[in-house]
Amino acid sequence: MAREDPHIIPPELLLRAYRAGIFPMADSRDDPEIYWVEPRMRAILPLDGFHLSRSLAKTLRRDHFRVTCNTAFDAVIDHCAAPRADAEESWISARIRDSYRQLHALGAAHSIETWATGPDGVERLVGGLYGVGFSRVFCGESMFARETDASKVALAWLVAALRFGGAELLDCQFTTPHLASLGAVELPQADYLALLAHAMRPAEPGDRALYCGGASSTGASSPPAASAATSGAGALLPLGFAALIEAAAAGSSSSPGNFIAQSLTQTS
Repeated sequence: MAREDPHIIPPELLLRAYRAGIFPMADSRDDPEIYWVEPRMRAILPLDGFHLSRSLAKTLRRDHFRVTCNTAFDAVIDHCAAPRADAEESWISARIRDSYRQLHALGAAHSIETWATGPDGVERLVGGLYGVGFSRVFCGESMFARETDASKVALAWLVAALRFGGAELLDCQFTTPHLASLGAVELPQADYLALLAHAMRPAEPGDRALYCGGASSTGASSPPAASAATSGAGALLPLGFAALIEAAAAGSSSSPGNFIAQSLTQTS
């Protein structure tokens, strides 16, 4: 039997914490210790309440960015943890980073990436986000942008993919002016826990493949090392992303970005 890495937070413990409405943070990038957070006020982004501005809708329709799911998880979390000139010390420590990499390997943590081609003709990662998925819930952890609207486009695709995957709750943890401008709202932790419990109810007839094996964006099944606690825990985002791409290709829209802009405009 393989021994657990004492450096990382055990995946089963991480998922139990999220299912209880708790998540880990660190005081700095170099801090070996973590602490568990249960905010008094919780930010969520209602999946039918995404605020799509005219400028963001235009960016989506132009398909300025190529968007992927689970293509560069390690790079996304590294960018999110990197020092920022306009931000305080990152709470994403090496221990937290490695713990979520392990959770990603087990199919319960995912990323959305945005790519852009520069003047030199080389495509580069310019934005993205990552988070934890389980049942009908996705808990967004962090996002970054190296170009204007790169993280907003990633979030728009996330919302659309979660809707296609049958999700009900998008947790943002803490509200920020940036998230509020995109539709995030704040509510007491007790209300959040009620929404969380409802979103974790047992599967019902007609549910969208929430509890099948933890699929990747290519449809691959969970790694053999996944335990009963993590196997299939977060399939809703990659499955929803794949369904979104398929629906956009089958629809009358001229591009995936235009399809998403139309779908989000109908509910904004």
